[in-house]
Amino acid sequence: MDLVLLVVGLALLEYLAFGMLTGKARAQHGVEAPAIVGHPDFERKYRVQQNTLEQLIIFVPSILLFQHFWNPNFAALLGLIFIVGRILYYRGYVGDPSKRAFGFVIGFVAQAVLLLGAILGASLALLG
Repeated sequence: MDLVLLVVGLALLEYLAFGMLTGKARAQHGVEAPAIVGHPDFERKYRVQQNTLEQLIIFVPSILLFQHFWNPNFAALLGLIFIVGRILYYRGYVGDPSKRAFGFVIGFVAQAVLLLGAILGASLALLG
C-alpha cells in the first residue's frame, strides 16, 4: 500500500506542476483572472490542467480500491503508467492539440483497468 500511496502523491504532484505551468502561462500572456481564454498557449495548458483534474477524480479512488482487492504492486505500476500518459498528453496538447491522443489513451487505459478491476474486486468480495 505504501507504494500505491507514493504513486497517488506523485499524481497529485504532477497536477500541482500542471497548475503552476498554467499560472505561469497566465502571467506570461497577460490573461487576467477569471478569464480562461486569451492566448492559445495559456488555453492549452489550462485545458490540460482541467482534464487532469477530471481524470484524478476517477484515478485516485480507483487505484486505492484496486490495490485493496488485487496486487498493490500492479496497482502502483498502472498508476505510474497513468502518470506517464498524463505527461505525454501534456506534451502533445501543448505542442499541437491534435497530438494529444497518444498520451490520453495510455492514461485512459491504465485508469480504466484500475476502475474496472476495483469494481470487479468489490463485486467478487460482495458475492463472497
